Amino acid sequence: MLRQSYRTMFIVIFLSSVLYAADWRMFRGHDGNGNSPDTGLQKKWSPGGPKLLWTANFIGTGWSGVSIADDKIYINGNVKKDGKDLAMVFCLDKNGKKIWEQDNGPAHVTANQYPGTRGTPTIDGDFVYDLSPLGEMTCYDSTKNGKKVWNRNFMKDYGAPMPMWKLGHATVVAGDYIISPLGGPKHSAIALDKKTGKTVWESPPAVGGAETGYTTPYLFEFEGLRVVVVMSNSTVEGLDTKTGKKLFAFPWTNSRSCHCTQPIYRDGHLFLSTGYEGGTAKLFKLSKNANGTIKPTEVWAEPRFNNHHHGLVLIEDYVYGTSFNGSWCSINFMTGKMGYSERSIGKGSVVYADGLIYGLSEDDKTVILLNPDPMKYDEISRFELPNEAPGKSWAHPVVLDGRLYLRHGQYLYCYDVKE
Repeated sequence: MLRQSYRTMFIVIFLSSVLYAADWRMFRGHDGNGNSPDTGLQKKWSPGGPKLLWTANFIGTGWSGVSIADDKIYINGNVKKDGKDLAMVFCLDKNGKKIWEQDNGPAHVTANQYPGTRGTPTIDGDFVYDLSPLGEMTCYDSTKNGKKVWNRNFMKDYGAPMPMWKLGHATVVAGDYIISPLGGPKHSAIALDKKTGKTVWESPPAVGGAETGYTTPYLFEFEGLRVVVVMSNSTVEGLDTKTGKKLFAFPWTNSRSCHCTQPIYRDGHLFLSTGYEGGTAKLFKLSKNANGTIKPTEVWAEPRFNNHHHGLVLIEDYVYGTSFNGSWCSINFMTGKMGYSERSIGKGSVVYADGLIYGLSEDDKTVILLNPDPMKYDEISRFELPNEAPGKSWAHPVVLDGRLYLRHGQYLYCYDVKE
């Protein structure tokens, strides 16, 4: 009987670890698609929202979300320290207590250019990589209180032009390399050795002189190729992650020459969306050329599904998110046929977990839980974040280990969403 009790206890502990043991090591999760591995989550919230476990109010101002690994949470923000405005990187424990903090150079503080940090830190093993809005790229050793391993400034080292809103993307890790878009007359993207920061490859631009976009690189596998998609202010380019060889490139424009939303890849097709006037959603079918490059062929275009920078989620056959005018929408991935378009809480960022969509309004601190019905807007619950803070809510939500992480200004909130 005692043996049976221990066996039952082991099964419960094992299943619990399977249910909630996962990481969120980079912007938009492990595949860049905003999909959480969590299950066993609440299907409806109480009127006041789920239980607030803790709030961290020392992270400074910023627009980035969290990355999480091994029960450690990483985030960045502008902080004034010793009379200096610095871009700080923070490591927190699962209770929101600070483990360490380290700077990543000067902060972006220009008043009319949305001061604050942008790109979410990226985790690889014991190391954390952070790119500041001003181009400081730093590798930290998380096991040594965030000791700096190496540092470079991308824009200065490569003579790249700074885009209007400074750098908005995070870097990604592909094998032994750190990959980042760059822009300028000589580069579309670069790869660095993740251990040393030394240059591994430099990819020339499809259009000379184009500035980098604000889109975090997107990784996917296609017919034996590991592809990274990077964007300039006028192009989409697919590169071989090992060599930087250009596999495809095509024009990508809107009225502001500003692209922020990552693509979505599935089954040989690449879905793209961009906001502003002239923005649109498009699907491209990919095919491999005899010389090893990739040919993208446009399948459809739908200008009503023009996402700004709030991210999209693909659930079964439909993509969900918000349009530039603030409507919540769905669109069929393969056909481009719109499912619904509904005014609700304005533009907002989305992630997907355990069969439901989590959304955060950019304007009024409203958090919503949606059933992904492709034919209608189906809101289940909503609540409002508790504290006032200047500016919009542009950090994407994260759902992991039964917890919902939301950032608004200098506040990071952690809610219990376990069933």
